[in-house]
Formats: sequence, structure tokens, C-alpha cells
Amino acid sequence: MSESGTTLVARAEPCLGVVIPAFNEAATLAGVIKAVASQPLVREIIVVDDASVDGTWEVLQKAAKETAIVRTFQHKVNQGKGAALRTGFAQVTAPLAVVQDADLEYDPADYKLLCKPILAGKADVVMGSRFLGTGERRVLYYWHSVGNRLLTTLSNMATNINLSDMETGYKVFRREIIQGIRIEENRFGFEPEIVAKVSKLKISIYEVPISYYGRTYAEGKKIGWRDALSAVRCIVKYNFFR
Repeated sequence: MSESGTTLVARAEPCLGVVIPAFNEAATLAGVIKAVASQPLVREIIVVDDASVDGTWEVLQKAAKETAIVRTFQHKVNQGKGAALRTGFAQVTAPLAVVQDADLEYDPADYKLLCKPILAGKADVVMGSRFLGTGERRVLYYWHSVGNRLLTTLSNMATNINLSDMETGYKVFRREIIQGIRIEENRFGFEPEIVAKVSKLKISIYEVPISYYGRTYAEGKKIGWRDALSAVRCIVKYNFFR
């Protein structure tokens, strides 16, 4: 574990860089940025528009003018969540970095819980879990939860770490760790890829319970069964062939 944890505890100023990948999220993005900016730990917000066609970029430019800590980047061609995160993580200057989806499935109020083990000098990476049982959770698709647990089990068997929610969208990293990892996947394969890669490092990984307000497909949810198949491929690839 890095020795910088005690330094972070001693500092009262914001220490978190929030990376938001956005694709066609014009309806929710301004609200997400407002919620993120209101969190005391947040030092910077880095939003990457992945070639949206619904006015997301225009919403983002307005938000950036209204919120000084927002920095914006744009992909001219849609590449996927992993590619947007690759762009965003490279721009982080804060000591810690967290992924925030451009909707409000995940609550920024949980940042303090996610960062606590790192700020206490206990952890280098912290992952939020939707299944540990103490946070609010919207009831949605049963087979999605079955698939998630299956993918988490397969990932755990490969990594030999006992996560309860490998596919969680909330992952916090010390900046030097995430910037030292080459992200190869362009789409949702980022999740199993990054878990495989951090599991091979000599670092401390923690998991904390979070709230979850999932979206339906009608509300804009994008992940599907093809992404589940891709996750299996990534579990095999990054655990056994990298």
C-alpha cells in the first residue's frame, strides 16, 4: 500500500478527480455534474463526450461555464466507455480518481464511503458493491443480477480475490495506480479488465456498500447480453494471457 494515505487524511482540501464518460446523456448530464460538484471531496470533474449526437456536448459546454472545476474532452468518433475512461484518467491531477456514470444510477454522496479506506491509509483501490446490503437499491432485472453474480464468480476464480460486485461502476483508485495501467478495452470490458489488472499488483483492495438506482432500457440503459459475453472474454484474456 502507498504511504501517501496518511498525507491525504491530514489534508482537508478536496482530493478526488471524477471521470465521467458520456454518450447521449443530454437529459441527465447537467444534474450529474451538479450533484458531483456538490461533494466536498471533489477537486476536479473531467467529462469525456464520446461522440454524442443528442446535444450532450452543448449541455456539457454550458455546465463547464457554470462550474469552474469541470474540464471537457470530446471524441469525434464513438469508441465506447473504456476509451472515454482512457482519455479521462490521463487528465486526472487529483490524488484519487473515481469513475462516475453520466446518469444517476450511482449516488455521488457515496464518495465519502468509497474514499474512506484510502484516506485512512488502508487501501489503494476501493470498489463499491451493490450487493453488500446496506445501501438503497432499486429493484430491476432479475437475470441481470444473476449474470452479474456469475461474471463476478468467474472473475474471482481467475483473480483469487473475493469481490461481491466485479461489474460495479464505482471504482476509486490512487491516481498513480490507474495512470500506470494501460486500458485496452474500448467498451464495457473495462470492468473485468481493470479488476484483473489491479489484482496482479501488490496493492490493498477494499470493497464498500453503495446505493444503486438502476435505469431501465427505456430510461437509457445501454449494457446488454453481448457485453456479458465480452466480459467472459475479458476475464479469460486479462487473467491468463496478459
